[in-house]
Amino acid sequence: MIIISDTSSLSGLLVIGRLDILEQVYQRVIIPQAVYEELLTLERYGYDLQAIQKATWLKVIVPSDKQLVAKLSETLDQGESEAIAASIEQNADYLLIDEKKGRAVAESLGVEVVGLVGVLIEAKELEVIDLVAPILDELRQKAGFWISEKFYSYILRKLNE
Repeated sequence: MIIISDTSSLSGLLVIGRLDILEQVYQRVIIPQAVYEELLTLERYGYDLQAIQKATWLKVIVPSDKQLVAKLSETLDQGESEAIAASIEQNADYLLIDEKKGRAVAESLGVEVVGLVGVLIEAKELEVIDLVAPILDELRQKAGFWISEKFYSYILRKLNE
């Protein structure tokens, strides 16, 4: 399975110390260089990046379609642009992305997307985690992860939490 990630899922899980969830669910995640560089900026906010730097399950690549990256960068940030381009080039099974605009652009180009909530649901189904709610709560409180109350309640009802 080929999984490409934008910054948000990785940074959120890094902030709460739960990057292990991605590794256990997907075994290997590919990130473009711009996403890696965006993650490195977290260090200036006091976050320890050793988990990212030592993650042998993360592979950093540089998308080769510079024209596509440039075109996408007209409306998206560099990390999102490279993640979408890499997803197309690598024929990824999923692109991990949460930002609404980036998801819409990726889907319009035929890229299958999943957000962090979807990753957590899959992690629960695989018994990597017992409950989604405490992780979502921690992401909201510590990592600034935004989810509407309506969607939050819907997910927890769906999962019987």
